[in-house]
Amino acid sequence: MRKLFIYLSFAMCFAFGSHGPAWSAETQTAYAAQEKDKNSPALEEQISLAEQENLEAQICLASAYRQGNGVPQDYKTAVKWFTRAAEQGHAVAQYNLGIMHSFGLGVVPDYKASVKWYTRAAEQGNPIAQYNLARLYYLGPGVKENLAYAHMWANHASSNGFEMGEELKGLLTELMSPSQIKEARNLANECFKKAYKGC
Repeated sequence: MRKLFIYLSFAMCFAFGSHGPAWSAETQTAYAAQEKDKNSPALEEQISLAEQENLEAQICLASAYRQGNGVPQDYKTAVKWFTRAAEQGHAVAQYNLGIMHSFGLGVVPDYKASVKWYTRAAEQGNPIAQYNLARLYYLGPGVKENLAYAHMWANHASSNGFEMGEELKGLLTELMSPSQIKEARNLANECFKKAYKGC
């Protein structure tokens, strides 16, 4: 029964876990082996692929350990695999590390680390990371409060389809002076021209 649960967890990861290009040949091979033989060691295959810096396997493992899908829930192990993927530039892994550092899941709560990872994901256009970065600039933990930067990131989150970004932008607009709003719009335009890099 446990093997079936592990299999189903990794099948779900295969079906829904990728936020980018198609799954690599190695990940597809591991999945196909598991599909063919229900007793195939899917977890060991995923770990082996992840150790070889396979992004999909790293994200799959991190998500499984974070949620306790097919494996015991283990935030420290989730952080390990999200970090390996994030260091390779995976925006979803970077966003997840921001969350885990914010809430102290598997790590000591660290808003500065959270800002670092949210920023990396936000610079790749991840709208939820942009929104969370806006909240941190608005509220101040981990970064100096800055309404103009909060507005800028909320604006980008909204432009990228995250509705809560629009709500936060509206709230910030009510709190800001006309000159601050102008500054925020200028920052947003400059940031957009740079494709979010170095904002």
